[in-house]
Amino acid sequence: MTIAALAFYVFAFTVVAAGLLVVLARNPVHSVLWLILAFISAAGLFVLLGAEFVAMLLVIVYVGAVAVLFLFVVMMLDVDFAALKAEMARHLPLASLIGLVLLIQMGLAYGAWSSSELAERLRGAPAPAPATVENSRALGLILYDRYLYLFQAAGLVLLVAMVGAIVLTLRHRTTVKRQDVLAQMYRDPATAMELRDVRPGQGLG
Repeated sequence: MTIAALAFYVFAFTVVAAGLLVVLARNPVHSVLWLILAFISAAGLFVLLGAEFVAMLLVIVYVGAVAVLFLFVVMMLDVDFAALKAEMARHLPLASLIGLVLLIQMGLAYGAWSSSELAERLRGAPAPAPATVENSRALGLILYDRYLYLFQAAGLVLLVAMVGAIVLTLRHRTTVKRQDVLAQMYRDPATAMELRDVRPGQGLG
């Protein structure tokens, strides 16, 4: 076994194990740390594939920004994880049924899978040769030239997911005071303030 093959198995096993621990970890901070390990291992797989630019983007953007943001949010928000876990346990039978249906569908799709005669040649050359075009330019040609419409469609899907997450988590709390800009602008000093003559030795009643 070569060093590259050994590195592939190590990174692949680490990605799968870290992904499972992200879901199974009881402490949310530990889940974020396992997620960072999964990102770093995935970056190692990209390096083995020759996509150094994508690997560096994964480390800089996801590990350096997104995962750190997740960590700050988890540590700073006052989330009742006991109530959250109780809510998850209440929906566990339905979630298990949906997961079983998805597994059956994936098994049926894998059983009916057929490869094209051109698949081997297309997998052998998904991008131009590194000797002719550098990594970042080949990635730009693939994303913004050859598969531009699919790239824009993926962006729209992410936009819909972001809007859906905002709508699902938007809660109006009655106990929180909110700023009323118009009320502050149209405030009348004659009705907002009251002047009292305080005598020496007496306080306000």
